Amino acid sequence: MRIAFLYIAEAYQCYHGAAIALELARRTGWTIVNHYNDPETPHHLRRIAEAWGGPFLEERPLHKSLLTQGLQRIKRLGMFKDMVMRDNIAELNGYDAIFAVENTAASLRRLGATHPRLIYSPHGFGDRARGFIPRIATFDLVLLAGRKTAARMLSEGLIREGGYALTGSVKLDTAAHIARASALPFDTARPTVLYNAHKEPKLTSWHRFVEPMLAGFAADPAMNLIVAPHVKLFRRRSEELRQRWRARSTANVLVDPGSDRSVDMSYAAASDIYVGDVSSQVYEFLAVPRPCVFLNAHGIDWRDDPSFAHWHLGDVVDDPANLMAAIHAAPERHALYRERQETMAAASLGDTSPGAAARAAEAVIAFMKGQGRP
Repeated sequence: MRIAFLYIAEAYQCYHGAAIALELARRTGWTIVNHYNDPETPHHLRRIAEAWGGPFLEERPLHKSLLTQGLQRIKRLGMFKDMVMRDNIAELNGYDAIFAVENTAASLRRLGATHPRLIYSPHGFGDRARGFIPRIATFDLVLLAGRKTAARMLSEGLIREGGYALTGSVKLDTAAHIARASALPFDTARPTVLYNAHKEPKLTSWHRFVEPMLAGFAADPAMNLIVAPHVKLFRRRSEELRQRWRARSTANVLVDPGSDRSVDMSYAAASDIYVGDVSSQVYEFLAVPRPCVFLNAHGIDWRDDPSFAHWHLGDVVDDPANLMAAIHAAPERHALYRERQETMAAASLGDTSPGAAARAAEAVIAFMKGQGRP
């Protein structure tokens, strides 16, 4: 049996899939190969393998035509994932299965990968509609953390009985294996707020709220602030710009435009209050229920929209002028939301006991053997 783990997007997605590859290698004699698009991926794959105690799996950069290479140099245009998959379709079609952590890999069927089974494990547990799009039905097996996502995918015909499994959160499992980074560089131990803005232009709170937030914490140093937006917000920007943002860190503010700690849940574990908009990372934070504040920067009518179900887990702020008051009030108001947080987190994250990656590996083994493969 030969299985390709396909990391077609940015390296942060390793934290949702690499541990499954390691557990498969431990349990079988199968050939497991990591194929990657982002050149930063091997660093993260090895970091996870070290935390797991090995094995260290073969890594192969995906081949890129001269055209693909040229387009990828224009970082703001993206990763050109379909083009990269097309450049590698002959090799990928030789595997028995291809495992991916983002649904773009559904294009492999259209591009000519007729032989492998396609296995998908989403890299998040959020509520937004883009996580429930028709191409998910292309996959032969879908691994999901919790029943909330499964119920919605079943109701929309994206998965079918016998074609999915509930495993719990592989990212939580991975984070538990990775040694925490050194202590956060704050002068004083204070309550810590994590600001996690998303990258989506029509939904992100970054452009409207980050400057008022930095000003608020500068004027009121009673709390620490970690500014750690979705890594893709700065992924395609210059190192000079990222450095300018890092330089805005102060005694009680840490600005991180993209580091290992921004993708391995270190900040979520270290924080007391979550402030964000639409990122599914809120559910990672709520593995331990804590106060949340959500930022509605675009005047969205969200209350009856299932894509914003998580905004019912804390106060929602529409006006930056009310931001600091909402953050200060969040601990006292947490009692209003705690029970709902526990229910929603359980439905989103599923089984949070150790071993999600092992459960996912066993599901893959059972599926592949059930397909008549050795």
